[in-house]
Amino acid sequence: MTDPDVPPVRRRGRPSRTQSEAAGPATRDRILEAARAEFSERGYEKTSVRGIAKAAGVDAALVHHYFGTKEQVFEASIEVAFAPALDAPAAIEDGPLDGVGERLTRFIFSVWENPATRAPLLAIVRSAVNNEAAAAVFRRLVAVQLLRKIAGQLDLPPEEAELRAELAAAQLVGIAMLRYVIKVEPLASADVERIVERVALVVQGHLTGE
Repeated sequence: MTDPDVPPVRRRGRPSRTQSEAAGPATRDRILEAARAEFSERGYEKTSVRGIAKAAGVDAALVHHYFGTKEQVFEASIEVAFAPALDAPAAIEDGPLDGVGERLTRFIFSVWENPATRAPLLAIVRSAVNNEAAAAVFRRLVAVQLLRKIAGQLDLPPEEAELRAELAAAQLVGIAMLRYVIKVEPLASADVERIVERVALVVQGHLTGE
């Protein structure tokens, strides 16, 4: 005989029927928002699925139900946060190749200069620097959704195009790290137009130079 005062036992790792019925796109979005905030504030190492669930006001089983492991939650959350930067390949298409260096450089720094897009990018970079699992997710995202698309716009053999796209990205990411993460002076406080003017020439050389 079932005691009405004792809550029903359910298997770990699966949401209850009530949770499943109440879950939907809004719940998933709330979990992603909580995950971005947790990863941004605590970093990858100190963030847990349980902590994300608590911040989202759901059971941890529901986080696993939607996303699986912590690494998969991280990937889903940073893909949304990284979305503005994923429009970079369009900057190459929008004009002749002899001006691609300036267009790409200007676009990337416009993303970093915007406080709304800079904050999640900082969280992503810091997590990737401090944790190999986070770095692997970041590399996969950058390689598949950004660098290969940029390489595809270049009139070069695939291997050469990918190498050049990676060199251009290394130039831009390295400067962004020094300016926005490490904040080395005078780079950190230099006028962004001055940076774009000088860096664009180098990026252009990586992408289309002999």
